[in-house]
Amino acid sequence: AMTLGSDGQYNEAEELFVQVIETRKRVLGDEHPSTLTSMANLASTFWNQGRWKEAEELQAKELGICSRVLGDEHPDTLTSMNNLAFTLKSQGR
Repeated sequence: AMTLGSDGQYNEAEELFVQVIETRKRVLGDEHPSTLTSMANLASTFWNQGRWKEAEELQAKELGICSRVLGDEHPDTLTSMNNLAFTLKSQGR
């Protein structure tokens, strides 16, 4: 999925990221760090497609889980916060 996204094949990457998220949720759980990373990757794919609202919603959800599970000062939480801020900035917000 990462390779496809890097090649600009966003629709194909999105399909694979969704599959990975669904599998990781089933196997690892909704709040596992690997599941959260997959959510971030899908949000990035949305962002690259200019699908700001979808990226923002997924990033906000991921940030909420990271903050609750990992803590507000965890590096992954801060990365999630940064990603959401960048999405908001890209929309002029």
